[in-house]
Amino acid sequence: MPRILQHLPFLRDPMIAVLVIATALALVLPAAGDARSSATLASNLGIFVLFLVNGMRIRRSEIARGFANWRYFGPLMIFVFGAMALLGSGFAMLAGAVLPPLVALGFVFLGCLPSTVQSATSYTSLAEGNVALAVVGAALINIAGVAISAPLFALAGGVGAADIGGEAIIRIGLILVLPFAIGQAVQDRFIDRLIAHKATAAWLDRSVIGIAVYVAFSGAVEQGLGTMLSGFDWAALVVLVLAMLAAALAAAWGTGGLLGLPRGDRIAFLFAGSQKSVAVGAPLAAILFPPASAGFVIAPLLLYHLAQLVLAAPLAMRLARGGVR
Repeated sequence: MPRILQHLPFLRDPMIAVLVIATALALVLPAAGDARSSATLASNLGIFVLFLVNGMRIRRSEIARGFANWRYFGPLMIFVFGAMALLGSGFAMLAGAVLPPLVALGFVFLGCLPSTVQSATSYTSLAEGNVALAVVGAALINIAGVAISAPLFALAGGVGAADIGGEAIIRIGLILVLPFAIGQAVQDRFIDRLIAHKATAAWLDRSVIGIAVYVAFSGAVEQGLGTMLSGFDWAALVVLVLAMLAAALAAAWGTGGLLGLPRGDRIAFLFAGSQKSVAVGAPLAAILFPPASAGFVIAPLLLYHLAQLVLAAPLAMRLARGGVR
């Protein structure tokens, strides 16, 4: 293994390469005209398949265990969809003073999203936390996020948010909820195959997310993303994203302490509470927003996702050494 990967474990995550390639491709060769319609159709079909597979591989028994452990999952649910939504709204107000309205709105969208599954679990394991709790917790939060994130965003975003009307609800139901429900129903027939082909399923996740990001940023590039945001704007966006991530980490760790969670459970709460899922965020943005707007809205999410991967690895290793109390 190259030495740089030993010191910077986050570079081993292929999702970083997928996000960078999708964004760069949209900047150089954005999908426009007829190509945009085809790319949007491909994105929607991919999202349907992704959530169908997610329904197949998240065991019903794990969901049942999550509902049974409300001493942990109740506060985690409130933190992810309550405290983080408020935090996102607060940073949106700060961003509104220096950034375009759609980018500022992206902080509200970011705050309303569920946490990750794969990275929250991986970094909990690296930090020697409660991995089983992390897996079930992140899965349960993601399932809830499919139904909660969109209406929560509409409520928190006010008049600037997407119109979560009947058409949007139908799209969410058909592209996210329906395939997940079908996956749960046929899970027993396919889960063993999915486990046996875990690496292939992981690349399905990354590919679908990459397509959704590409379509979103293509629309933003057509609307002048490169000229609307100056160097100062990008610097301000990065600073605000890093500040929000730092606040989320501190709040999640502090909340776990106030709840009196054992150290292993507290570590699981830290990563499940503070991290945000581009796997749900990018597809949801593709459904809620036209391509011309989606790229601006998900800009904070993409930077946050990259930042959480960069910072989570050294934090997890410090936690494993007992360096954080």
